[in-house]
Amino acid sequence: MKDAIPLNEAQRMVLHHAVQLGTERIDLLQALGRILSNDIRSNRDHPPCDISAMDGYAVRAADLSVVPAQLIVIADIKAGDLPTLKVEAGRCARIMTGAPIPQGTDTVIRVEDTQAIAPDKVQINVIAKAGKDIRSRAENLRTNEVILTAGTEINPGTLGILAMVKCAEVQVRCRPSIAILSSGDELEGLHDAFDVNKIPDANSYALMAQVQALGIVPTLLGIARDDLNDLREKLEQGLQYDVLLVSGGTSVGVHDFVRPTLEQLGAQMHFWRVQMRPGQPVAFGTTKHCKVFCLPGNPVSSMVCFEQLVTPALRNMMGHARIFRRILPVRLTQAVAHRPGNVEFVRVVLSRDDGGYLATPTGSQSSGVLLSMARADALLVVPSACDGLEAGVKAIVQLLDGTEFEEENRGIE
Repeated sequence: MKDAIPLNEAQRMVLHHAVQLGTERIDLLQALGRILSNDIRSNRDHPPCDISAMDGYAVRAADLSVVPAQLIVIADIKAGDLPTLKVEAGRCARIMTGAPIPQGTDTVIRVEDTQAIAPDKVQINVIAKAGKDIRSRAENLRTNEVILTAGTEINPGTLGILAMVKCAEVQVRCRPSIAILSSGDELEGLHDAFDVNKIPDANSYALMAQVQALGIVPTLLGIARDDLNDLREKLEQGLQYDVLLVSGGTSVGVHDFVRPTLEQLGAQMHFWRVQMRPGQPVAFGTTKHCKVFCLPGNPVSSMVCFEQLVTPALRNMMGHARIFRRILPVRLTQAVAHRPGNVEFVRVVLSRDDGGYLATPTGSQSSGVLLSMARADALLVVPSACDGLEAGVKAIVQLLDGTEFEEENRGIE
């Protein structure tokens, strides 16, 4: 068996194989969170003409050299009107937000800065420069201009823009199909009868949630028992998907059959151990159609490996420009022991003081204590060459909550 490889080398190897998928055309109603596969151009000027940004009066700035100034109101203009009149000196038009600016006027005075004298006369109480409270033609969109580029994630704002340019359907990158399989006779399924001597299968559901958080609905294949025929059958089923996540059965014990069975089924294994903690016994392999991640059986190890290797792979396959979790500078509230050799990920909660963010470990860092992950806001990154971190020192954390990803696509060194 090959020695464990550095984490950044494992990440590069995974990304080399986890190439972008093809494209599909989908309804805009289902497009949130998807990645555009082509540039989008505007089909119009928006707004189509100069419009008012306020309810008030469209006036000539030259008529306001001395205030208060009294003007004759010659029209009411609302959004959707197409006024043809021209406003001469000493006159103005009452105007609503979004209504076209009439000819002859060059500024809008908010209704709060005016006083009605008569139905057809208004007093303006402020001086204003030309252009005040006017939204210029095409300040939002210009005809034939590229407004969204390929690789853009469709968030609520971009979805609104797509609707604005009448993209009822959009071309996006496909999402990978994903299967999740746990293995081991010791596991108790969610709907199995309670057995005090069994270990609940939390991994399938924690991994399911991590996949769902990326906008993908996975398939749960259940539990493969320590039986070669059962394991082979379920692995064969999982290899029909774009990505297969196997939890457990990845160590070096005599009853860990996952690796040899995958190889018998045609998988090429690219690495079997990585210099990280928790999660050293993590493996990655490929078939012609499937990427296989063999994750540790300990639940925290499984989830940490998912964050470091699977998340970047899946986001890359879906066409995301940002694939690694965002990192944040912090100060430690307490010392963290570390033995050099592996990059270590310590589960921490975040707080703030006047100096910035503070990181505090969530308690026991045993890879079997899932509560340490459930309570965590972030993963404190302890470099492999480090011999421990003192309280108060600066460090970096990798955020777990939210959807913020790094501008630069670089893994953990």
